[in-house]
Amino acid sequence: MDAVLKQVGKKFERKAPDQLKRPSREEAEAAVRTLIAWTGDDPEREGLQDTPRRVVKAFEQLYSGYFEDPFSHLERVFEDVGGYHDIVMVRGIPFNSFCEHHMLPFIGQAHIAYYPADGVVGLSKLARVVDIFAKRLQTQEHLTSQIASAIDDTLAPRGIAVMLEAEHQCMTMRGVQKQGVSTITTQFTGIFQDEPAEQAKFMSLVRGGSR
Repeated sequence: MDAVLKQVGKKFERKAPDQLKRPSREEAEAAVRTLIAWTGDDPEREGLQDTPRRVVKAFEQLYSGYFEDPFSHLERVFEDVGGYHDIVMVRGIPFNSFCEHHMLPFIGQAHIAYYPADGVVGLSKLARVVDIFAKRLQTQEHLTSQIASAIDDTLAPRGIAVMLEAEHQCMTMRGVQKQGVSTITTQFTGIFQDEPAEQAKFMSLVRGGSR
């Protein structure tokens, strides 16, 4: 599983969590107290005394994706599908992730489609893959690529389409402070990449139409 980017020339290498020196819980809580003091508040006042513990506990849930294996959820493939080989789509998977530049949330929906080759995977497993990758520090572009690559590597379908739509709070809460702006990213492989008509079909299904 990938975690921290390390620049090597023009390429980037991501270290796994077990390759990093992870601070202790006490060190993490001390860091939160430092940030509270830096903002201008008193970490020792009554309302904030237990905040470092709560923040570290929340981080364990918000960033749990570093310690989960998305591929394990895609291992079981159902081959008895009655000869079905058309598009399989899960639309509107909600997700919450965190911008790796400002550690502010970006919130949206993922749409995933694929053409089966040797079988299909449980629909809920696609949502689990989204959740695991989303619960890490991310860019939306990388998150989109990770989801597509995990499905491709495990299922080897005839084609994959992934679209993420999200609102980034690093744009709405700070900086330009533009509300209601959505960022859309896509990744296509196989038949979706090679045939524009299949991309159009995917987009139509995402928007609620049918062909």
